[in-house]
Amino acid sequence: MSVSTPSTRTGRADHLRRLEAESVYVFREVAATQERPVLLFSGGKDSVVMLHLAAKAFWPAPIPFPVMHIDTGHNFGEVLAFRDALARRMGLRLVIGSVQDDIDSGAVVEPAGPGATRNRLQTATLLRSITEHRFDAAFGGARRDEDKARAKERIFSFRDRFGQWDPRAQRPELWNVFNGLHQRGEHIRVFPLSDWTELDVWQYIAAEGIDLPALYYAHRREVIERDGMLLATGPLVAPQAGETPSLRTVRYRTVGDATCTGAVESDAATPEAVVAEIAATRITERGATRADDRISEAGMEDRKKEGYF
Repeated sequence: MSVSTPSTRTGRADHLRRLEAESVYVFREVAATQERPVLLFSGGKDSVVMLHLAAKAFWPAPIPFPVMHIDTGHNFGEVLAFRDALARRMGLRLVIGSVQDDIDSGAVVEPAGPGATRNRLQTATLLRSITEHRFDAAFGGARRDEDKARAKERIFSFRDRFGQWDPRAQRPELWNVFNGLHQRGEHIRVFPLSDWTELDVWQYIAAEGIDLPALYYAHRREVIERDGMLLATGPLVAPQAGETPSLRTVRYRTVGDATCTGAVESDAATPEAVVAEIAATRITERGATRADDRISEAGMEDRKKEGYF
């Protein structure tokens, strides 16, 4: 077992300070060069850390842009409660884009049948919301270590007037010089956590004492096993033939649509315990717990080309 020494602790702290400084610089650069930015907020750990960094970037002034949540209508109740409480505490201007509104209007068709999820429908709601509010830059919490498609992203990622991403038309980023130029109707996706890893995020959460939704920590929950994942039972996920619900001690590594986001068995009940757990794993959180990322080898890239987060 490795032993943590003062020098290694100092090295980790310096590493986190460098990542923090880069993210703060990105937030300030966007605020200085774009007219109508917005921070995409899911209530998940990455978007909570991103919001924490944005608050640091502009302190003591308030965050100078709104926060937008694309709500599938199938979110975890704990996450929605956390989102609303955080928005009140920080005095955020919260914008909600509703997938249900797009279903009701006929803009999208809700999938049916076993394993159906609204997750892919978020793209249409996201693009509609960006257009309606005339946002020209959207901060996202994606990190390069999550998926090979996200590893192709620049920190400033250009989207055309249809909200689509072309991985072959990425702009160079040399010496932290970012190119946010775009025409009216186009926009830029910005990823302040691009160079962070899941371990970095959790070490920062522990160091900064950042609050998260409770489901990120070990708790007892009734789950079923489906396609190699543990899905929480409830109004959105009912046991199918051959599936037997059981109570297990689990936590979530990522949160999203409850119909396609799985838990992992874990006893990690504190940020420090999660850090130790993550340090020992070799599977990314999306690869382990998101059914929508298992559609194909290029599943994430295909959705990003359509305008996904």
